[in-house]
Amino acid sequence: MTGKHEKGPDPMNTDTASGAGASEAGTRSTPDVMMIRPSRHTLPEDVFAITIGVALVSFGVFLFQQAELVVSGVAGIALALSYATGLDFSVLFFSLNLPFYALAVGGMGWRFVIKTFCAIALMSVLVRSYPALIDIAALEPAFAGLIGGIMIGLGLLALFRHGAGLGGINILVYWLQSTRGLRAGYVQLGIDAVILAGAALVIGWQGIIWSVAGAVMFNLILGVNHKPGRYVGVS
Repeated sequence: MTGKHEKGPDPMNTDTASGAGASEAGTRSTPDVMMIRPSRHTLPEDVFAITIGVALVSFGVFLFQQAELVVSGVAGIALALSYATGLDFSVLFFSLNLPFYALAVGGMGWRFVIKTFCAIALMSVLVRSYPALIDIAALEPAFAGLIGGIMIGLGLLALFRHGAGLGGINILVYWLQSTRGLRAGYVQLGIDAVILAGAALVIGWQGIIWSVAGAVMFNLILGVNHKPGRYVGVS
């Protein structure tokens, strides 16, 4: 841009004219970029996305359960305890999540808590219902770990982007990313390593290998796709 008392560019000077044109084009394009604002999700969009996310995660957990693998987070702790004690996974999963709601209320507010509570309740129902709906005669642990991990990762991605989680470790991870800017997938990967090491006492090292493979799959999905500032939708 020229000064107030300077002459404009010579129209016969093609270098100057093209430079000015490029400058003007850049100036005109800048507002288009700057005008991008976070798009707020509507309630129906939140309900739809959270339901789909929970359905994906719960089916992934069901595959892990059928292959006697351990998923990460509170769900992994609940699975390990159910294998060791014979207690119902859904009851354990719902109960173990209760103490974490205090952190969610203080760090993320009631909106997140309500969404997460609904997601946990729905997942508890779905995982308990799947055995009556699906009869799996044979299931390779490798398939369960890899495909189940992908489904869990995609489901958690949908939940996180719509302001929900699946309790426990997810609440902690979501809080750390929201308040500290830490990458959700990588933080959870470290926590998962501790949980899986403890679970080795229950399911053995062969089960741990495919459990780790599944954990790597869904944490990579979160690490690659759930970066701060990449998704502008808010709930």
